[in-house]
Amino acid sequence: MKFKTLLLSGVLAGVAIVGVSSQALGAGPGAGKAKFGTWGYDATSMDPSVKPGDDFFKYVNGNWDRRTQIEPDKTSAGVDVQLADQAERDVHQIVEDLAKDPAKAGPGGRRVGDYYAAWMDEKGLEARGTAPLKPYLARIAAAKSKADVAKLFAAPGFESPVNVSIGPDFDNPDIYVVGLDQSGLGLPNRDYYLREGAKYDGYRKAYRDYVIKIQTLAGIKNAAAKADAIIALEHKIAEAHWKPEEMRDVDKVNNPMTVAKLTATAPQFPWAAMFASTGLGAPKKVLVLEPSEVKAAGELLASTPLAVWKDYLAYHFIRTHAAYLPHAFDQANFDFFSHTLRDVPVQRERWKRGVQLINRQLGEEVGRIYVAQHFPPEAEKQTAELVANLTAAYGERFKNAAWMDDATRKAALVKLGTFDPRLGHPKKWIDYSSLKISRTDLLGDAVRSETFAWNLDLSRYPKPVDKGLWDMVPQVVNAYYNPQANQITFPAAILQPPYFDPGADPAANYGGEGAVIGHEMGHGFDDEGRHFDETGKVRDWWTADAAKAFGERAAMLGAQFDTYEPVPGVHINGKLTMGENLGDLGGIEAAYAAYRRYVAQHGEPAVIDGMTGDQRFFIAYAQSWQDKVREGALRAQLLSNPHSPAEYRVNGIVRNVDAWYAAFNIKPGDKLYLPPEKRVHVW
Repeated sequence: MKFKTLLLSGVLAGVAIVGVSSQALGAGPGAGKAKFGTWGYDATSMDPSVKPGDDFFKYVNGNWDRRTQIEPDKTSAGVDVQLADQAERDVHQIVEDLAKDPAKAGPGGRRVGDYYAAWMDEKGLEARGTAPLKPYLARIAAAKSKADVAKLFAAPGFESPVNVSIGPDFDNPDIYVVGLDQSGLGLPNRDYYLREGAKYDGYRKAYRDYVIKIQTLAGIKNAAAKADAIIALEHKIAEAHWKPEEMRDVDKVNNPMTVAKLTATAPQFPWAAMFASTGLGAPKKVLVLEPSEVKAAGELLASTPLAVWKDYLAYHFIRTHAAYLPHAFDQANFDFFSHTLRDVPVQRERWKRGVQLINRQLGEEVGRIYVAQHFPPEAEKQTAELVANLTAAYGERFKNAAWMDDATRKAALVKLGTFDPRLGHPKKWIDYSSLKISRTDLLGDAVRSETFAWNLDLSRYPKPVDKGLWDMVPQVVNAYYNPQANQITFPAAILQPPYFDPGADPAANYGGEGAVIGHEMGHGFDDEGRHFDETGKVRDWWTADAAKAFGERAAMLGAQFDTYEPVPGVHINGKLTMGENLGDLGGIEAAYAAYRRYVAQHGEPAVIDGMTGDQRFFIAYAQSWQDKVREGALRAQLLSNPHSPAEYRVNGIVRNVDAWYAAFNIKPGDKLYLPPEKRVHVW
């Protein structure tokens, strides 16, 4: 089975593909030079021919969009891509130095340098050919029964229709629990197997060609017939998969079972033997996220011939490890998954992919070096001030939220008071000393890394939950909210302009960084956050009346987003994106309230470049969403990602904010105009 963090595998994931930056309050123009323009915005990005009320995204970013080309090796262009590129260059310098002189940073530096050197040794990969695959394929070939296959499902590096993981318990977030959730597909999600239409027929045909090719490259005979059987099996697995939007309901996915009950649900799996083989022993409790999928997987295990399961395992092992094999495997993977599915013309340079490999598999090892070189300690102190302002603003919003009754309001304020903001990097780093890396065995390095990751999780089970752990490494451009620890986390790489710039206007900092901090904080109080109390335990702290009132607002917002059609024939799924849309709306409302608190303390700001402070706030918000995406990647996002496309995270949000209407004199007849009674207000 593949191993991943239980709650961040798509279930209640509060990850926002946005971030914050380095300081709470900018001193304003004159105190320092803003990186973008005169006050934190590059005015050449604007298209003044567009009315703000018709398309605010294009008004702010129209010229940027016209002049910006997506690089041929990328799926998108934008603010986050620029920041990620810089972090990538910074890490590249680190790993290149360590590859040349691996002893420079001690044993940890040697691991990083050796792994990167193994990745970059293309001549060695070609010379070894498919020989590194043989022991893993032999292990599959040796399976004599369905029980043997099931044990392979439970081994790091092998695919399975049911994924096993270890994470905090829903009912007691202070302890770890074993979790099971749906897995087992080669295409991105169930829709690629089940949707009708020429586009998806084309994807499925190309996928069949890919499955044949990847097996043929490995020397597997009868590849076409085996491909048809594998894809037919995956189609049946896809039919049993839950829809992405269904995964947002914690009440539906919180299904604790004993092993006896799990065995009754899917008796075809030798659960006790599987758990024992992973090192879990005999768990007293298993959290089953999608019981019907697990049941169906058991039935498929019994009804599908052993030979097909073995072919399935062999194919998926090769597929998921293609990047560690000779160029032909790697290229086939790119051609289908990136070029065909996501419209990416060119494979990324090898060094860039090597940096991402190190970030994934030795992330905190290199992150420790990255932080020492690129994250000044004072950044934490500066960002903490803005978090405090947002906290105060949320407190005020809760006290005045029309949909909250007294009991819900009281519980919200208690939860707000226990928020744990984490900035920059972990306080304690992961110890990788048991991971053995070889410069001449890249595939082995990858499998050993997968095994290390599982053993690391296993070492924590069943001990108390370590709430100092991070789910992202410091060099990643992202941020997230963890409902089970009531934590918001902002890695070092995202703590920089344009989200925040100490030389920029405070309005820009609140519209950029403030809205993102507000977004992450808001996840603790939305339709998902309601299910987790201040301790992280699953407990609905809303009253029925508050839930009904909030639900009416959420339904209105969902209905708005359902109407948006970024790709012809594919609308935004208002239910799937509900949590992130609510986070965006609540975040900008809270950030604006925090900005007005700042203005009350320091006085109404001057007009700059013809823009008032309020206008600059909203322009900065829209600038932070500069983004353009290839159609294939956008289609994949719409089918499976809980985040709406960037354009709609601007236009779909600001049209609900009264202050935006006042700032830009938006009137009836403007395309984004909504009558006051149709505007959704979260806080």
